[in-house]
Amino acid sequence: MPHNLLHSLLLPLLLACLSSAPHRVAAKQGDGTDLPPDSPIRIGVKKRPLDCPRRTTSGDSLSMHYTGSLYKDNKKFDSSYDRDEPFKFVVGSGQVIKGWDQGLLNMCVGEKRKLVIPSDLGYGNEGAGTDIPAGATLVFEVELLDISDADYSDTYDSSDDVDGIYSGFNNDDYMGMGEF
Repeated sequence: MPHNLLHSLLLPLLLACLSSAPHRVAAKQGDGTDLPPDSPIRIGVKKRPLDCPRRTTSGDSLSMHYTGSLYKDNKKFDSSYDRDEPFKFVVGSGQVIKGWDQGLLNMCVGEKRKLVIPSDLGYGNEGAGTDIPAGATLVFEVELLDISDADYSDTYDSSDDVDGIYSGFNNDDYMGMGEF
């Protein structure tokens, strides 16, 4: 193929590619932006123990250590490590943000994860106090310390029970959970 003919075919193709609409570049942690609010949760496993006789399921009582920071600027807003006091709650019961109820399932004691939680699964357009602004993407470094059967004696109200199923858990909330 003659050299000029090759250029005359490739040059318009190259120009067409360069002039097309710019692609949206995904926000990166610490770059000053948040993820779109409806983004999927990102779950990164940092450490997984070799022995895992039990994994977390909805309704388990968990004891966790965590550090929470803002995605856009890495500013720490809370840490159970700083208080030297693990956080205890029942996963899947609505006691924590949806991102935790989703991102802490199937964990083993001793496992460490990094959760990147978009605002729709965090504090939404409300934010939380002065440290978490509206629409904030949250990052949590979490460590599971203990799993036990939940004691609903203080939190469970039989009026919430629908046909014998605890209504605080909706399995549809866990569809489309992504990993990275």
